[in-house]
Amino acid sequence: MSALTRRGLFGLTLAGGVSALAACGSSGSDGSGASPSAPAAAGSSGGPTGSGTVNVLYAGSLVTLMEKQLGPAFAKATGFDFAGFGAGSTALAAQIKGKVRKADVFVSASPKADEAIMGEQNGNWVQWYITYAASPLVLGYNPKSKFADKIKAGPWYDVITADGIRIGTTDPKTDPKGKLAAQALTDNGKEHPKLLEVAKDEKTIFPEETLVADLQSGQLDAGFFYSSEAKAAGIPTVQLAGVSLKATYTVTIVKDAPNPAGAESFIAYLLGPKGTTTLRQDGFELTTPPKVTGTGVPAAISKVITS
Repeated sequence: MSALTRRGLFGLTLAGGVSALAACGSSGSDGSGASPSAPAAAGSSGGPTGSGTVNVLYAGSLVTLMEKQLGPAFAKATGFDFAGFGAGSTALAAQIKGKVRKADVFVSASPKADEAIMGEQNGNWVQWYITYAASPLVLGYNPKSKFADKIKAGPWYDVITADGIRIGTTDPKTDPKGKLAAQALTDNGKEHPKLLEVAKDEKTIFPEETLVADLQSGQLDAGFFYSSEAKAAGIPTVQLAGVSLKATYTVTIVKDAPNPAGAESFIAYLLGPKGTTTLRQDGFELTTPPKVTGTGVPAAISKVITS
């Protein structure tokens, strides 16, 4: 069994555990927009305060932001507990649609993931989503790699095809970043044919939620990242000359969210002053004002994005 297969099996096992915890951690909504067990009160965090766990499914490129920055700060400011799970946005949308995973909030790196679970034909899992930030695709590298100096000198399309270099990306079938990386390789492959070989090499594919760790541990020399995730993780990067591709981040509340009040509070915090300050510090390009697609955004969230 390959290391990649073992990682996949471990991820499925972990996912099952998280799903079980999410399913038994809170009760359903009565339709009022507040948690049945813990009515929310307005707080200084930018949204309601309360108790109970808020389960957030997020794009794997946001692991550092969610687990080390935003999640803990949100919990401290509001009284809610944060429980996050990161993976490819396309894969998470499929799991929501297939009822494999239950959550309060879905944070995606592409509007297409929201659209895949929006509308009657897709189960009406989300009624709306808010586009709030973007982040360019870049090449991140391990500064201890023997290829580090060559990567800094560039050009990127020559360096990543060098003999022996270990490149990492994510699966284009399950993750928007993998799709963007594949596009960058194939588009530039017209002038630099060796890039097409990299695009077809399945050995370059790693889970999005572990790609940062794989690079930092020395398993990879370089990889495709969003500039914001690289900055949050302290990964040096170079721009992809000739490439203008970026993640578009969205957030929404999932149908039948176990903790709707907590979901509202989390999104209000993310889009409020404290959340956006963190986003700016990590290098996100904020969408100002945030763009709403669909209808039915709760008042607590509308108040934040229109203020």
